[in-house]
Amino acid sequence: MNDARSELAAAGAHLAGLGLSPGSSGNLSIREGDRIHLTPTGTDLARIDPAALSVLDLTGAHLDGPKPSKEFPLHTAFYRRDPAARAVVHLHSRHAAAVSCLPAWSGHSAVPPLTPYFVMRVGQTPLLPYAAPGDRAQADAMEALPFPFRAALLQNHGPVVAGASLARAVEAAVELEEVCALLLSLGARAPRLLAPAEIASLARTYGSPWTGE
Repeated sequence: MNDARSELAAAGAHLAGLGLSPGSSGNLSIREGDRIHLTPTGTDLARIDPAALSVLDLTGAHLDGPKPSKEFPLHTAFYRRDPAARAVVHLHSRHAAAVSCLPAWSGHSAVPPLTPYFVMRVGQTPLLPYAAPGDRAQADAMEALPFPFRAALLQNHGPVVAGASLARAVEAAVELEEVCALLLSLGARAPRLLAPAEIASLARTYGSPWTGE
């Protein structure tokens, strides 16, 4: 069995085990060259069959396997905008989905710089205006954003995260869920945010995207 496909199945089981993929929600993909292996429509991430994944090219054309998740445009858009991306994780995790229903902290990040690990592992996370799941125009708008990021919140929907490896994409998705839970637990209280110099130092050291706007 292809190692990338098996890796995808293991990642899905891990995320489901953490409670971040309720029901058949969410979808995962991993890129090999110009081919994308993506979870099919209606897939329970706890039960991904490595031998039954959808195969697409970078334009989104369906090349092989079962019908892909309708949210495949998000995956292909991330791969096209960032050649270093090798995996994409899209979840409906509770706390990140809740934060996606709130006003964005800034134009470049829905989530403020609450913790060093959010800056290090995720970086700025823009809020994309609401669109129905699978909307290609939303994916096109994400692809065209003129500043760097490797995670976004889809308004009233949930997170989508890319990584240079599947392990890093999963790690970032988990960290994003954690910082969103922290943000919600603070309620109306005004937290101390990381200072610009602290953010800049972390972003520089860990190569994370943060433009400060």
